[in-house]
Formats: sequence, structure tokens, C-alpha cells
Amino acid sequence: MSRPGQPPGRLLEAAGDRRPRGMMTIPPRRDTEPGLQSGSRFRYRMQCWVIIAAGGRGQRLAAYSSGRPKQFLSFGGEPLYWRSALPFARIARVRGVVFVFPPDFLDAARKDVARLALRDTPGLAWKIASGGATRQDSVRKGLTAVPQEADAVLIHDAARPFVDPALINRVLDALAAGHSGVVPGMAVTDTIKEIDADNRVAATPARDRLRAVQTPQGFDPAALRRAHDHAARLGLGATDDAALLELLGQAVLVVDGDETNRKITTPADLALLQSAGPEGSMNAPLPVTGFGYDVHRYGGDRPFMLGGVPIPCEFAVSAHSDGDVLLHALMDALLGCAGRGDIGTLFPDSAPEFDGISSGILLAEVLRLTAQCGLTLTHADLTVVAQVPKVAPYREQIAKNIASLLQLPIASVNVKATTEERLGFTGEKLGIKAYAVVTGLKR
Repeated sequence: MSRPGQPPGRLLEAAGDRRPRGMMTIPPRRDTEPGLQSGSRFRYRMQCWVIIAAGGRGQRLAAYSSGRPKQFLSFGGEPLYWRSALPFARIARVRGVVFVFPPDFLDAARKDVARLALRDTPGLAWKIASGGATRQDSVRKGLTAVPQEADAVLIHDAARPFVDPALINRVLDALAAGHSGVVPGMAVTDTIKEIDADNRVAATPARDRLRAVQTPQGFDPAALRRAHDHAARLGLGATDDAALLELLGQAVLVVDGDETNRKITTPADLALLQSAGPEGSMNAPLPVTGFGYDVHRYGGDRPFMLGGVPIPCEFAVSAHSDGDVLLHALMDALLGCAGRGDIGTLFPDSAPEFDGISSGILLAEVLRLTAQCGLTLTHADLTVVAQVPKVAPYREQIAKNIASLLQLPIASVNVKATTEERLGFTGEKLGIKAYAVVTGLKR
């Protein structure tokens, strides 16, 4: 969030001073906000900030982390606190993040955040705040760095790197509906016993009314500031921010949590960091979609190939490789799923080694690259657009061949053929084009 006098659309870091640091362009964000109810107090665009509570010492893990607080543990080559913050960059309603660090780690952490933000360009403003003696103190200090115009604030543990965007949106949706405090919670599966000072059972609460609470916890910023001020005046302490609202007599809503949203707390939890996937997520693989398009004109000297199947006809294709328009569109769709550019970049038509090369060989290389990116294909939908030749008689054979090349069941490959009703260059029999849509799961 830019301060007065700063150009809009830039990141500004602050740690109690007024010097601009860590400047970079913020990518455009969506103007519409999913999940907002038309009758809510957030009918306008939500201005949400996140406080990453990274001010603790993590004593239970100190012996396993060379004495450094757990939020600085390396997870996939990055600090744990950074992995816990990145999912919020995928939420359009989140505008910025305040990182709260221990005072003696402040300078080093500021440099790390600046470096990571420049590398990952999360598209969020960020600030640094110095932590306090307790988590409650640290959050209160973090609140002072949240802009006054923010109308929602999320408090998230720096040691919860597996938070899912769907969970974040559930909390924000409940805030948008008018609740002042919202926490995610999981049903308790074990029987809970309350004990007395002599370690004897004093009560057994009804399990169906108990919830194990997680973060991020969401609040109306004004209500949370009042709750912290009230607790500070009376010397009250609480283990989470929702309890401070409860002390003021305000209701806190519980939404469904996520069983994978685990917190790294004990030495046993370190195994979770080892078992997580390459993207640092314990959640289901991310569904991805890729789109591909290609076109070739007639009049060349390449035999007519479609989906790796020779099509006997009077037309030849002009192309650098074998001119298989359908496999070319398919490869671009695959590369789109993996975020690896296009075939023109990988196999330029200026390179002599690709002159006349089989598109099946190029497809094998593309599949190798997508596998390295953690992509698992699930479906391919392909469309050929041509006035001539007639593709329908070969459609089933093409689908079977592509399914074999992709190692997918035949039911997961769909091939269609259509014309443009004698319109355009395909209607004038000047060439052929193809579209491909590929879906998959990416870890």
C-alpha cells in the first residue's frame, strides 16, 4: 500500500522508519472479489492485510535448529515464514503483509524478505515490525503497521506453511458477511479431559462442541485493536487473538478448518517438511489447464500428418518440422500447463536439426519437461479445423495414437473435427488449424 507521496502500484517496506525500501511493481489485481455477498458491509473492494506472527523463539525446536527460531528453518531452500506467507499472494482481496520478527533478527530478516520479494514478485505490499515478549505483544505491534484504511486483517502463524487459499477465502467470506472475528477450526476426534491442580479429571467436555483452532484468524481491525487495548490495560493474556475478542464479549465465528494446515511445533513435526512435495504443499496437487493453437498452410512438401497418423490426400503442408498441426497445438497446451513457454522457443524453425523432424519426437521431449515440472496429465481435448481433407474417418485412430503417446486412457482423449463453413483461409482450402486444451495436476 503506497503512502502519500509515493507512486501508486509500488511496494513499500517499513520498519518504524520512513525510508522506502524493497520497491517493485505490483501486478494488476482483479477488481471483482469472489465470495462477497451483495448485502454485506464489504460491497466495495476489500482491503485486507495479513500479519505473519514470526516473533517467537520456538524453544521446543531450538535444539534441532541450531538455536535459531523455527520460523527461520529452511523449507525447500526458503525460510518457513516465507512459505507460510506466499499462499496469501494468491488471494485478490489481500493487499499486503506485515512480518513480525524478533528484534535481534530484524535487520537480517528485512534483507531476506527484500531478496525473496524481488525474486518471487508476490504482488503484495510488505512491511516489517519488531516483535514483543509474547505472541500477543507481537501481534499488537504488528497491528500498528497495518494501514488504517484496511478493513480486514488476518493473523497467521509463521510456522503454518501448508495453508490453502480455499481456507483463506472461507475466513474472508465470513468477514465480508459482517462477522468481527472468524477462526478456522477442526472437529476434535480425541476425548478431552479437563484436570485439576492434582492432575485428576475435573470434567469431560462434550466432544461435539469442541474445535481445534487454526490460523489464519480474521478480524475487523478496529475490533481487534480494541480487544488488544482492553487486554493490555487489564493485564490479560490469551493464546490467540480470538480469545481477546471473547474477553470483550464479542462473538467469534468458527468456519471449517483444513486437516493439512498443520503447524510446525515439535521435533516430530519436522518430518512434515521432509514429506511435503516440491512446491512445499501437503494439499492435493494443483489442477492446471493449458491451451494450444497452431496453423499450417497448404502448398508445401510435407506429407499430411495429423496426431501422428498419416492422412492420404492431395494436400501437402508447409512446415519446418513434419507439419503435424494437431501435435503442435497439443505440445503448446502441455507447455502451458507446466509454464514452460511454447514450441517456437524450444524448437525454433531456424534450427536445422529440427528440419523435417517427427512431431512425435518433439512431443516426447515436451512430455519429459512437463514430468520434471511435476505435471500429471488427466485429459486432452483436441479440435481440428479444416474444410479439407475430411478428418472424421480418421478421428478414432488419431485419438488412440495420441492416447498412446500421452500414456492416457482412450476415454481421456477427445478429438473433434469441424469446418468454418467455407469462411476464412480454412474455408478457402488454404490451410488447416488446430486447438488443444489439456488438463492435469501439478505438484
